[in-house]
Amino acid sequence: MQDILKTRKLTRRLEGEVPVTLVENVDIEIRRGEFVVIAGPSGSGKSSLLYLLGLLDTPTSGQIWLNGAETSAHGEDRLADIRRAEIGFVFQFHFLLPEFTALENVMLPMQRCRKFSGFPIRKRAEELLDSLGLAGQMHKLPKQLSGGESQRVAIARALANDPALILADEPTGNLDSASGANVRKILKDLAHQHGRTVAVVSHDAHFAAAADRVITIVDGRIINQ
Repeated sequence: MQDILKTRKLTRRLEGEVPVTLVENVDIEIRRGEFVVIAGPSGSGKSSLLYLLGLLDTPTSGQIWLNGAETSAHGEDRLADIRRAEIGFVFQFHFLLPEFTALENVMLPMQRCRKFSGFPIRKRAEELLDSLGLAGQMHKLPKQLSGGESQRVAIARALANDPALILADEPTGNLDSASGANVRKILKDLAHQHGRTVAVVSHDAHFAAAADRVITIVDGRIINQ
């Protein structure tokens, strides 16, 4: 199975009077359609690694390949285009824009990416929300939604531009147990039933139990894959 993500000697260091290494010499491969959990104690570098994999942060050294293309030579504009078109992000706090409805929040990434145009944008957003059980909520503002509903809207937004890769940072950390279980199932199904690659940073043992593979990071280094 083809790798969708690969890193070699990936390192992120904060320079200063006392330098801090967040991620050090990380070599990983994540295959297409794989459901992976990145685990480790608090402060171990999990989120730092995810931000590097998602091209949201720049490595101090090392290389990242996405869909077979090495990314280190790209400028910020090109990286932003890649993020919009090829990667979907889900965070612990959904970061929905409060002045827009659920439907409008899902439409925004498509409008910015220009992969779709006109009526198909609205239709696709409606279909995504419907597929996540939100047909009756799409015209509500975020403040009118529950935490679980808001996170499902965030997942629909992450899927808007049809990315092959979904990266999630503690996506159930702010949810009750029932809503968390629902989000776990949705992310797992995206990989196992729809062929997307899903990498999740989580302390949740239920995520680890459901994963195809757990990558454990301690003090910025991978100790187990």
